[in-house]
Amino acid sequence: MTVEDWAEIRRLHRSEGKAIKAIARELGISRNAVRRALARDTAPKYVRVSRGSRVDAVEPQIRQLLKTTPTMPATVIAERIGWEHGLTVLKDRVRVLRPYYLPPDPASRTEYDAGQRVQCDLWFPPARVPLGAGQAGSPPVLVMTSGYSRMRWALMIASRQAPDLIAGHWQLLESIGAVPRELVWDNESAVGCWRRGKPTLTAEFETFRGSLGIGVHLCRPRDPEAKGLVERNNGYFETSFLPGRTFTGHRDFNAQLTDWLVLANARHSRRIGCAPTARWATDRAAMLAMPPTAPAVGWSARVRLPRDYYVRIASNDYSVDPVVVGRFVDVAADLATVTITCGGTVVGRHQRCWARHQTITDAAHRETAKRLAHRAAAARDQATGTGRPTEVVVERRDLSVYDATFGLTSPTGSRAAGEVA
Repeated sequence: MTVEDWAEIRRLHRSEGKAIKAIARELGISRNAVRRALARDTAPKYVRVSRGSRVDAVEPQIRQLLKTTPTMPATVIAERIGWEHGLTVLKDRVRVLRPYYLPPDPASRTEYDAGQRVQCDLWFPPARVPLGAGQAGSPPVLVMTSGYSRMRWALMIASRQAPDLIAGHWQLLESIGAVPRELVWDNESAVGCWRRGKPTLTAEFETFRGSLGIGVHLCRPRDPEAKGLVERNNGYFETSFLPGRTFTGHRDFNAQLTDWLVLANARHSRRIGCAPTARWATDRAAMLAMPPTAPAVGWSARVRLPRDYYVRIASNDYSVDPVVVGRFVDVAADLATVTITCGGTVVGRHQRCWARHQTITDAAHRETAKRLAHRAAAARDQATGTGRPTEVVVERRDLSVYDATFGLTSPTGSRAAGEVA
């Protein structure tokens, strides 16, 4: 009996109220067939009668081997039981029996609360980005992924050193407009590492998290699954963002990446069943507010300005107004600018150079240095009164004193007889 016949018999009996004899006469089937159809609550399904398998005879031996060694490969089992037939049917039976002897090892499904965790990682894109001064490289990209909403944020930074890494964090948090309660990091040198069996943050990152009032979870070494969300996003960027793109610099890279992330965050995510943007409002509402005072981020130093009026930040030298030579200056640098102040007055401001081993000079500083050098030279000349450097007088010794000491002349200065001059 087909499914169509079964459904029609039930319709005639339940909907139209026909008797079994009438249904049998109308459909041309026996009354017993009608009775069987009415007695079934499920549709008829053809099931082939199993004829058995060659493996049935050796199944007890397979079970005994698996009981002793649950991980024994099927090829070894075939050798132990003297199997002389095809391996496919044996492997299929071993695949069915093995779970009964292996200890249960369920995979935990990680769930995230709204506003709780954001996973962080550094992605090094396999693309050459111009850095200026004829140099090109692949600076790191700071990637952040929310555990609850799966929202993604990313920013290329100058280096993986702590000042640049923390400055990148703050710039992304400002764009988010809220602070997650915990950041998840692996053993990045600028963030921290595991020592003596416990996680230890660097002093810079400890200060940063204290300013935000949040926690930092350091994953154990060799545990990439602990932050698999952001790890998968790194691969997603390489396959969906990079292909076919060219960049004129790090600013162009960040601009293109920011525009693309707007589209990526609006795409449907199979894991959460919706787009990250659909969950973002709830996620952001559960996060902490931005701190009332911005934390100190980026490079900072206090140095006495030398006579060559340059200060160094990350292998590059930046000029300073020479009028403050010999005085203490405060140097502050973020990902975009370098600012030098003296007593609260700005004495130098430059665009941050991402190339290495460069000297960045302000034309006004160079002209000021020349003018001050000429003024100092004129002051020295005026102090001598000649306009020319004073000659140094060196005493000259009378050489006849040495002749008299070594007996080369007579006391009266005349040579003795036979003396050769």
